[in-house]
Amino acid sequence: MNIHRTSRRTVLTGLATVSAAAGLGIVTPAAAAQAASSTSTWPAGVNRPTVVLVHGAFADASGWTGVVQRMQDDGFPVVAVANPLRALAGDAEYLAAVLASITGPIILVGHSYGGAVITNAATGNLNVKALVYIAAFAPDEGESAFALSAGGTLQDVVTSVQIPIAGGGTDVELSIRPQEFRKAFISEVGPATALAMAATQRPITLTALASPSGTPAWRSIPSWYAVSGADQAIPPASQRAMAKRAGSRTVEVAGASHAYFVTHPNLVVGLVRAAAHATAA
Repeated sequence: MNIHRTSRRTVLTGLATVSAAAGLGIVTPAAAAQAASSTSTWPAGVNRPTVVLVHGAFADASGWTGVVQRMQDDGFPVVAVANPLRALAGDAEYLAAVLASITGPIILVGHSYGGAVITNAATGNLNVKALVYIAAFAPDEGESAFALSAGGTLQDVVTSVQIPIAGGGTDVELSIRPQEFRKAFISEVGPATALAMAATQRPITLTALASPSGTPAWRSIPSWYAVSGADQAIPPASQRAMAKRAGSRTVEVAGASHAYFVTHPNLVVGLVRAAAHATAA
């Protein structure tokens, strides 16, 4: 059986108890938290894959802390990569070098722009057994993150600063205005927390968001996708379309903001566990 192409809108075993809309793979954070709270079993004699986590724009690797702790408690080796957020080709090359340093199977997880990076970095790497997209870009060849986010709010809430680049010339660096951060990025937290996160956000360059993608790894590597149902940054319709095109096993997280990987780590853990178990053989 081809696990990549079957049951594209399937609710994954061990991820969550679903709502009445089970046929669409819609889950609630509360249901997912309950289902993911128990330690998962692992096949005897099979090494656990290394889980590599790649953040996107306006965030940093610390956003994965809840996911890292839970995966480590399950016995999975974890690496949370510091995504440079400078240019898609260069960011993908950096991640590819990190992946090349890891021995054994890898589950590669990307959030937002991090999805574009894993899509490019994993191509041709036989150790990457699964791609997991968390409200992320899964571009086809020639597509950019900007094009795939059309209809979202990010272009209306960012501020820009011109910056110098190595070797001469300039680029434009984008960050979310602090007063817009909670609405646009992470509505599940209070205003004070959102302001603190806005103050520590990692800006991204215009070049990174506008760069065309290369050959997508999802054409040859099984993928899983979690759609955020209330996303203001990447429209849910765009996420569904990308997941369908990639043949991803897909769940939709009801009412979740763009950065629910920070506030609902159990959702991410459940999806990563599902991908790890499905590709363990």
